[in-house]
Amino acid sequence: MASVKTPSIPDPVQLNRAIKEKALSLGLDACGISLAGPLDEEARRLDEWLARGYDADMAWMAHHGPKRTDPTLLVDGAKSVVSVLQSYYTPHEASRDPETGRISRYAWGDDYHLRLKERLFALLSWLQETVPGTQGRAFVDSAPIMDKAWAARAGLGWIGKHSNLISPDHGSWTFIGELVVTAEIAPDQPITDHCGTCTACIDACPTSAIVEPYVIDANRCISYTTIEYRGDRIPKDTAGGHGNWIFGCDICQDVCPWNKFRTLTSEAGYAPREGVLDTSLMEWKELDQEAFSARFRRSAVKRTKLSGFQRNVDVALKNLNAEPPEDDADEARSG
Repeated sequence: MASVKTPSIPDPVQLNRAIKEKALSLGLDACGISLAGPLDEEARRLDEWLARGYDADMAWMAHHGPKRTDPTLLVDGAKSVVSVLQSYYTPHEASRDPETGRISRYAWGDDYHLRLKERLFALLSWLQETVPGTQGRAFVDSAPIMDKAWAARAGLGWIGKHSNLISPDHGSWTFIGELVVTAEIAPDQPITDHCGTCTACIDACPTSAIVEPYVIDANRCISYTTIEYRGDRIPKDTAGGHGNWIFGCDICQDVCPWNKFRTLTSEAGYAPREGVLDTSLMEWKELDQEAFSARFRRSAVKRTKLSGFQRNVDVALKNLNAEPPEDDADEARSG
C-alpha cells in the first residue's frame, strides 16, 4: 500500500519569506512579522494619554484595555502577528479652491475596511493551507488592537511625530491590517525613528492638535472633530481651524517630507469617486439623506452620518465667510 506523503510545512524562517511573497502577490505593499505578546511600553503610553483626557469623547478607547495591548487575548494560542500595509495614494489632487469641501484622501474611494480585509482573508486562507491547523483572525480597525504599534514592531516603519506610521518605502499614505495567528513565524526587527529634528507636521497643524511630538490631543484634531465627535456644534477653539475640511484632515501628512517616497496604490477601488474632489460647499449643503446614502454607499464618509456631515459643511461655510462660531467649547460639549 502506497504511503501518503505528508505536506512539507515551512520552518519559521522560510514561512516568513513565503508569507511576504504571498502578501505582495495579493496586492499588498508590505508585510512584516512580530511575536504575539503584551505591548507593555505601548500600554503605559496609552494609559498616560487617556489620563490626560486626549481621547476626547472616544470612551471606547479605554475599553478592553488588556485585549488592546495583548493579542493573545484575542486569539487563543496566538504566536505571531502578521502586519500588512496597503497604499491608498492616487495621483489625483483635491481642488485648492476654498469654496470646495475637502475630504481626507483615505475616504475618496471605497471603504478600506472592505477592500483590505478581502486580501487579509485571502492571506489567512493561504497560511491555513500552508500550515494546517493554523487558527487566526483578520483585523482592519475591527477590534481593540494597536495596529500602528504592531506594524512598527514588525519593522514596517516607525510612528511619526504626527502619530501616523511612516514607511521608508511607502510614506504614510497606507492602510494597516493584521492577522493574529497560531502559526510560528520568524519575527522581523523594528527600524529606527527617522523623524529627526523635523517639526513640519507640528508647525502645520492649524488647531495645534499635536501638543508635543508623538502626542495628539483628539479634542483639537480635525479628523476627530469632523468624524468621531457627535456633538451638534464644533467647539469654537477648533472650528476656526477647520478651514474647508468637511471629513477628516490630511495636513500633517501633506507636509511630511517622507511622503516623497509614496507609492501609487494598485487598488482601483481607492480611486476618487465622482465629485469627491471638486464639489462646492454649497452643493454639499444641499445633500439630503437619499443623496448622501447614494453618494457614500460603501464609503468611510458614511461614518459621520448626514447630520454630522451637514454640521461640518456649516462650519466650513462659516469659515469661508469669516463668520465667528456661535458656540463656546463648554456649550458644544454639553450638546
